[in-house]
Amino acid sequence: MSSRILLCFIALGLYGCPLVVKKPDQPAKPKVQLVVLGNVQDAGSPHIGCNKSCCTELLDKPDPSRQVVSLGLIDHRAHTSFLFEATPDISAQTHMLSTLDSGLASVPNGIFLTHAHIGHYAGLMYLGKEAINSHCVPVYTMPRMEQFLSRNGPWSQLVLQENIELFTIENNKPISLGDSLSVTPFRVPHRDEYSETVGYRIQGPSKSALFIPDIDKWEKWNLHIIDAIKQVDFAFIDATFFDGDEIKSRDISEIPHPFVIETMTLLKDMTAEQKEKVHFIHMNHTNPLLKETSPQSKLVQKEGFKIARLGQAFDL
Repeated sequence: MSSRILLCFIALGLYGCPLVVKKPDQPAKPKVQLVVLGNVQDAGSPHIGCNKSCCTELLDKPDPSRQVVSLGLIDHRAHTSFLFEATPDISAQTHMLSTLDSGLASVPNGIFLTHAHIGHYAGLMYLGKEAINSHCVPVYTMPRMEQFLSRNGPWSQLVLQENIELFTIENNKPISLGDSLSVTPFRVPHRDEYSETVGYRIQGPSKSALFIPDIDKWEKWNLHIIDAIKQVDFAFIDATFFDGDEIKSRDISEIPHPFVIETMTLLKDMTAEQKEKVHFIHMNHTNPLLKETSPQSKLVQKEGFKIARLGQAFDL
């Protein structure tokens, strides 16, 4: 038998063992993902009444990436999803989630709220009868936030008509969302006119994340931000204003937030690996970090930190 014929027999599997062609290794599908659904401060970008170039240009040429701050959590094992914040951009944000897992329902399996400032809960209105008319979507809130929603219209109508179901959560008490997946709220100091303010620790099967979109100043918190960052794999933290020169029309002391330059100074002695965990989020319409090519964005990256951008996904 010629060597050429023998090779043909082997290739056809006629000698008892069919030829197995090894496929290239495929990346494993993530079990749980955290997705950036928005990185802008409550009032969005462009901002109502703003006549500065940061907004006037966007009125003529809207930027679809400018969505109000929110994170999405997807458990691909159970085909469930959760929102952190119910923003005015909730329609686009839930659609973005649905593109990442075809098994997801049209509304999330739960919504976690941080506090009662407009960009963080106003999206609940789209769950009502004027919009999707949802049924008993779980909404996780602290006690004062629960009272605010249940006792004041139009939010109370969502409760009475069972569009949403309120679940009261407790400071530092984990909420299980499935196998090796939990969320823990923790109080942070902020302007609490109508509710408490919380951040969240999101614990996945392998990694964890910190979400603090709003806080007054780091030194007012009873925990140290450096310690909090060290305990997680990703940290999405308040970057409302880059510096104190950003707002000219308002008294910035009335809207206190840690400036990005202050936070970077506070974290300057962290290792490069620890700095890479930090993703600045919740940027005011005046914040130059919203532009990826701005000198301020380049400075943040040079210092070893990151800026949360729409669509970024993180495996937990």
